[in-house]
Amino acid sequence: MEGVSWLDLAILVLASFRLTHLIVFDEITAFLRAPFFTEKYETDAAGQLIRHIEFHGEGLRRWLGMLLSCHWCVGIWAAAAVVALYVYVPAAFPLLLLLAVAGAAAVIETKLYTG
Repeated sequence: MEGVSWLDLAILVLASFRLTHLIVFDEITAFLRAPFFTEKYETDAAGQLIRHIEFHGEGLRRWLGMLLSCHWCVGIWAAAAVVALYVYVPAAFPLLLLLAVAGAAAVIETKLYTG
């Protein structure tokens, strides 16, 4: 691999962002997190959504729960997976592009609704 273009880098960054969010926060992947922790949300006086996490078990199970609840932690592994797909599985580029477009849409939507 000689170098990564700025466009490819932007696609990798956005794909990694979206994959991380998919794993850590999205309802569609709650089944992945459910064995390791329970999430509850409440709204504070300022109208902000507060996430409360109750971890299940001890040892490896608790550690995996802590990992899956942390967007910084999952982000490293998601980035590694995205880069590995980019480098070693060129046929996966459409999937990375799909994640990138979804990630960009999420950023735009967040900016529109939170000002």
